[in-house]
Order: sequence, then structure tokens, then C-alpha cells
Amino acid sequence: MIKNLFIRALVPLVIMGGIAVMLYYQGDFENAKSTFIVGLIISIVAGASLIYDQDHWSIFKRSILHFIVMLVLIFPLLLVSGWFEVNTWNQVTGVLLIFMGVGVILWSIFMVLAKVFKW
Repeated sequence: MIKNLFIRALVPLVIMGGIAVMLYYQGDFENAKSTFIVGLIISIVAGASLIYDQDHWSIFKRSILHFIVMLVLIFPLLLVSGWFEVNTWNQVTGVLLIFMGVGVILWSIFMVLAKVFKW
């Protein structure tokens, strides 16, 4: 499982990190930062997908654990990314609501796909 985690998480991080480094050395600092953050997000999501490989856990347990991982690791990246204004608690709450709304939509889509295609 650890080997799969590293493969799933490190490959996108290395690729996106490499692109970010090239952008940085070209002087495109803002896009370099954004590209690196996207790489971190992709890596975390890819690594966390291992949660759904645990067939001995209920789908409820897997979903809750996945949500916690996303909340603890992805949400802070969104706050520091510069993609949202987060100068007030209302703005942070707005980002949290967007984060949760997108999460519910994506989770629902993938649950339907998993049932249709018997993943």
C-alpha cells in the first residue's frame, strides 16, 4: 500500500513541480506558485484515492476518512493559494462552502459512475 501511495502521489507532484520550477526560472512566479499548489492538490487527491481501495471498510467510513483528509490537507492549500480572498472569516467560510459543495458534487458523480461501471 505504501508503494502505491508513493506512485500515485509522487508522479503528479514531480511532473507539476518540474513545470513549476521551469515557470519560476522564466520569471512567472505567480503561475509557478499556482502550478505547484495544483501539483500538491493532485498528489493529495491521488494518494487519498487509496482509501477507496480498502474494501473491508464501509463506504461511509471511506467517505468520512476521505473528507477529513481533504479538509485537513486540501482546504488549507486553497486558503494560501491566493485564488480566493480570505481577509475575513466570512470569506474563509465562503471558501469552505465552495470546497464542500464541489466535494459533494464530485463525490456524487463518482459514486454514480462506480455503480454504473461496477468499479
